[in-house]
Amino acid sequence: QTVFVQGAAATPVPLLHAMTDVGKSGGMKGIKVVHMHTEKEAQYVAPECQDIFRSVSLFMAANVRKSVAEGRSDAIPIFLQDIPKLFHRKIIQPDIAVIQVSPPDSHGYCSLGTSVDCVRAALVNSKVIIAQVNANMPRTFGDAIIHMSHIDTAVEDNTPLPEHGGKGSSPEETQIGKLIGQNLVEDGATLQMGIGSIPDAVLSALKDHKDLGVHSEMFSVGVIDLVRRGCITNNK
Repeated sequence: QTVFVQGAAATPVPLLHAMTDVGKSGGMKGIKVVHMHTEKEAQYVAPECQDIFRSVSLFMAANVRKSVAEGRSDAIPIFLQDIPKLFHRKIIQPDIAVIQVSPPDSHGYCSLGTSVDCVRAALVNSKVIIAQVNANMPRTFGDAIIHMSHIDTAVEDNTPLPEHGGKGSSPEETQIGKLIGQNLVEDGATLQMGIGSIPDAVLSALKDHKDLGVHSEMFSVGVIDLVRRGCITNNK
């Protein structure tokens, strides 16, 4: 079977641990786990699980990097905007989707919360939907909304969502950030920020810039600081 897993801050960690335990105790084989960037320990990529689970990353995270390098997991290089097509064109056909949602409102509607990305495409093409219902999950709207009637199994678990604190930049990364910020980024520029310490170092070097804009699929806490300072206005 193929299992799709919601990722980033919405990674349903307790359900993944339970899935791994059942896979190991139940003598299962050949389960494909498809996901974007997931958080916390990925127990299903441990060496002892290599015959049970095969991780397929659509956006690789640190928790599966070693298993990919050792050939026990796979990574598909693909643009973020193209990932939903894998589901709609039946290239990836999930049997089960494992997600995390907010509690339902008075009308029974939950929210996918912090991580929508390709999840809607995966859900509409999945046979079974299993959801962790978490009171810590914020409600977001649009494609994030899902009614309880579409969820086959719901498990209430209020584990805090995964989060990242700024780990700081090395002297070399700080210098790279300064060179980029001072020489390549002009006032009024539009930023697209990636993941990692160097993008954070660049943001730290932009505190004297004006009228910056952001058009990005993600951003770190460095963007919040620039918004509060008035450096990012999205006016242009």
